[in-house]
Amino acid sequence: MTDRTTGSHPHGAGPERAGRDESSVRGSTEPPSLPLFGPGSQFHAFFDDPRWALAVVRATVLEAAHPQIGAALIANSTFVAHPWRRLRNTLLSLRRMFGADEQVRQREAARLNRLHARLSGVDERNRPYDAMDPEIRAWVVATLFESTVTMCRLSGQPLDQATMERLYTEFQAFLAVLGDRAGHLPPTLREFWPYYDRVVEEELENTEALRIILYRLFDHLPAPPLLGDLPTVWAAGRALAGPVLGAITVASLPEPFRRRAGLPEIPGARTLTQGAYLAMGLARFLPDGWIQGQAMADLLSLPPDSDDPRARTLAALRDRTKRAGALLRLLSPLAAEPDPAEEGRPVQRSAGEFFDEVLDQTGDGYLDWPDLAAMAREVSGRLDLDEPEETRLYDAYAHWWRELQAALDTDGDGRISRHEYAAAVPSLAGPALIRVAEVLFDVTDADGDRTIDAEEYRALFRTGFRRELADVDGACSRGAFVRDFLCFMSGRRRSTAYDPLLAEA
Repeated sequence: MTDRTTGSHPHGAGPERAGRDESSVRGSTEPPSLPLFGPGSQFHAFFDDPRWALAVVRATVLEAAHPQIGAALIANSTFVAHPWRRLRNTLLSLRRMFGADEQVRQREAARLNRLHARLSGVDERNRPYDAMDPEIRAWVVATLFESTVTMCRLSGQPLDQATMERLYTEFQAFLAVLGDRAGHLPPTLREFWPYYDRVVEEELENTEALRIILYRLFDHLPAPPLLGDLPTVWAAGRALAGPVLGAITVASLPEPFRRRAGLPEIPGARTLTQGAYLAMGLARFLPDGWIQGQAMADLLSLPPDSDDPRARTLAALRDRTKRAGALLRLLSPLAAEPDPAEEGRPVQRSAGEFFDEVLDQTGDGYLDWPDLAAMAREVSGRLDLDEPEETRLYDAYAHWWRELQAALDTDGDGRISRHEYAAAVPSLAGPALIRVAEVLFDVTDADGDRTIDAEEYRALFRTGFRRELADVDGACSRGAFVRDFLCFMSGRRRSTAYDPLLAEA
């Protein structure tokens, strides 16, 4: 049995197994009146804990190692091309699900179920996957729970048995809100550990999604939007932090899986892992409110030219950094490489750049339905759409995909390559794309007055209203909105509004 404290294989059950069994025999000691969600819940105390960032990465790797989840990630997820967007949306979803507002929780659960119902197919070995499979959804919840327990243990603050029981009950309640039947996640903590060990030892694989996370994503992680104009600084930091984060993640994984998957055993990695968790755990001594996970994700997602006061403050600091860097280059005897951020980005995109930055949302080098579905998913999440608006938006994108496929898929393989797109150099402003723009206007126009006001504009773009679009009493008409969208999508012009929505990492 794996020792989750050190990752070693003990000679007996060990104190960890004994403690787990003892707790389960006693049963939960928490009074039933304690809340399962919102302030007062055990999960609420962890959400803004910096250690949880490492725990979420670890849980994501364990999810990606499941062949069904790994296949769904490869085929549908934007985690490679847009990892910061994916992180922010995940944290927002968890905050909605574990918050105190029951109505918000039910809306989010319905949204997640609609999202998962659209994710099914077969992997490269022709094995089916379905994101609505209750056993798969149970494994996702299991990895979050177990990684939270491991997070506390590695940082020298192991959970007592009553707290562990309470946390497990909260994660069971999370799964129940999604509507999954009881039994897919074991009913008691005592039964959970054999279930977890069985999945780890028998079902997890060295999937393509896992390899991308460990060996590509960490080493090539794109800069978050807020730091997008500091590529040199970001690349230098990533060169140091990427391998360390990868080593920490691998060392924290269950030893039977590491051995079977052939993951490298780096000398000193276990000590480094415990040190990293311990160091991040010291943040608990900071004053309340100093570290908030959602606020940090929101900040990193802000584009440099955002009108948010936080972005303006950091922009001023970046300007000073650039001036200092320019002075150093003047004093340096060696010629320095020009900083792309200082040269400015051209207004026009080439066809290839537009394909890579906008159309290929999943980052696999091809344009197919999951890429356009990712666009619809991002807009739906930003606007918090319900049925039938969400379905209208997906249907509009699906019609556009059929139009693109008929025009550009010259080899008939069911997808559009970068070469096929660039060779055709098409004007994308056909009837289907115009319909996408019209539906996008309709779902953004929350009050139905047939104009986009400043508040509705900010809901979609998360930045201030562009006054040059205002052509109806200080608001944006349907015609102006549609023209701006088509100019971006077919003219391949960069846009201060649509770039953060569809192109930024």
